[in-house]
Amino acid sequence: MYLDDIELENAPLITSAEVTEKKEVTKKQKAPRLTEMSSGGGCGCKVDPASLSEMLADVQQTSVPKDLLVGIEHSDDAAVYKINEEQAIVVTNDFFTSIVDDPYLFGKIAAANSLSDVYAMGGTPTMATAIAGFPVNELSMSDRQEIMRGGVEVCQEAGIPLAGGHTIDNPQPIFGLAVVGLVHPNQIKKNANAKVGDVLILTKPLGIGIMASAFKLNVISSTGYKEFVKNITLLNKPGAWLGKQLGVNAMTDITGFGLAGHLVEMAKDTNVRFDIDTTNVPIIEDALTHVVEGIVPSGAYRNMSSYGHELNFSEQWDSDHQLIFSDPQTNGGLLVSVEPNYAEHYVSELNKMGYDDVRIIGRVEPSDKNQALVSFL
Repeated sequence: MYLDDIELENAPLITSAEVTEKKEVTKKQKAPRLTEMSSGGGCGCKVDPASLSEMLADVQQTSVPKDLLVGIEHSDDAAVYKINEEQAIVVTNDFFTSIVDDPYLFGKIAAANSLSDVYAMGGTPTMATAIAGFPVNELSMSDRQEIMRGGVEVCQEAGIPLAGGHTIDNPQPIFGLAVVGLVHPNQIKKNANAKVGDVLILTKPLGIGIMASAFKLNVISSTGYKEFVKNITLLNKPGAWLGKQLGVNAMTDITGFGLAGHLVEMAKDTNVRFDIDTTNVPIIEDALTHVVEGIVPSGAYRNMSSYGHELNFSEQWDSDHQLIFSDPQTNGGLLVSVEPNYAEHYVSELNKMGYDDVRIIGRVEPSDKNQALVSFL
């Protein structure tokens, strides 16, 4: 009798339940990180602005209903359709691959980002449905449940139901929401309605994309990670309040095209340009360190390639640091164009709501064909 035979004879019986448990443990040990399953992450997955413009160039609508108040004309955050003199519906959808490895946190981030487009129009969300795709043979059921739990909890925080959705088997994990909201037709905040003399308010710091890259490379500090998570999960609920306030002329949220890209969108084909006081722009502190180390998402380079010719930077902003302003933000802050006599009051009110990094970052100036659409001073 061989030694192996003796060991097998004396070995305790293993139940089928134990075999299944061991398989599950092995599967979890071999399971890739969520970020490893994704070719991109968060709003950094967006198609770059130049490619998007080319893709949509020949898309024409034969007729536009008179009650469609906001469509695809100026890259606004959501579509708006008038129901009656007092109500219009705001409709949007958003989804992406994971920017983090925690499935619960992924669900929260994706849901918060999806809701942001309604808030950015000055609207109030009323309901949402889920958009989900999972590699069902690679992503465990518990992870899928955690993603959904994160999404549900954010909807609860917004005071709306997650009322259904659609799920597919997909090679990369994707998650997001289709959201419906309401807004008064006279309180819609488009992105291209800034007025000369307005000042610009930004409600969250920049650097989300850079911090996400640091996370993926395992070089993010514990302090940096906390700051990253705090900002990326913070709902842009004040947008609904700002939509009702006097002197608020334009609003958008900063997402995949970065601060610079959204400023270009706001200025393009209008009579305005923007001067940005970079000393007042809030930036996550660790992002300033990482950008010098070359830890920058590819989306920041794509963005700069798409619209960099519309930007002007003062000498203090070298080519590395300029990428902070094209850094793709996921669930970034609201960018608001406000008449100057209201601005300080609104900053104070936003601080009371828990938005500590709100800053007045620039001014709206008359357009000048001899100057860039956006100047970072």
